Amino acid sequence: MTALRLLQRMKRDWMHTGRRPSGLCGAALLVAARMHDFRRTVKEVISVVKVCESTLRKRLTEFEDTPTSQLTIDEFMKIDLEEECDPPSYTEGGQREAREPPQGQASSWEGPAPPVGVSALAWRGLILCP
Repeated sequence: MTALRLLQRMKRDWMHTGRRPSGLCGAALLVAARMHDFRRTVKEVISVVKVCESTLRKRLTEFEDTPTSQLTIDEFMKIDLEEECDPPSYTEGGQREAREPPQGQASSWEGPAPPVGVSALAWRGLILCP
């Protein structure tokens, strides 16, 4: 029942939009198992739900960013939060916009093309030097 409640909460927080359900199910199973003191590893869960470990970790990270993750286990079982979160893709896009400069302000490089065999790190050093 706890995994089902977690899935319902994930759906209310728009985590299911644009994603396959197996990743959400895996995250809900792992959290529910640990809530009830069943020690399951990530590898055990991914072998059952057939998703990649990185997918499961992304879903757990997305769930961690919701208000539900701030509740204790008892509060989660008793309280049903009314508020909803924005979809993870929406919040990720906002964070990306905050990190990147607007397109009009990006510096343009008008130098020569990199020589063949020069690593990206060395080329970055050439671009960033004054």
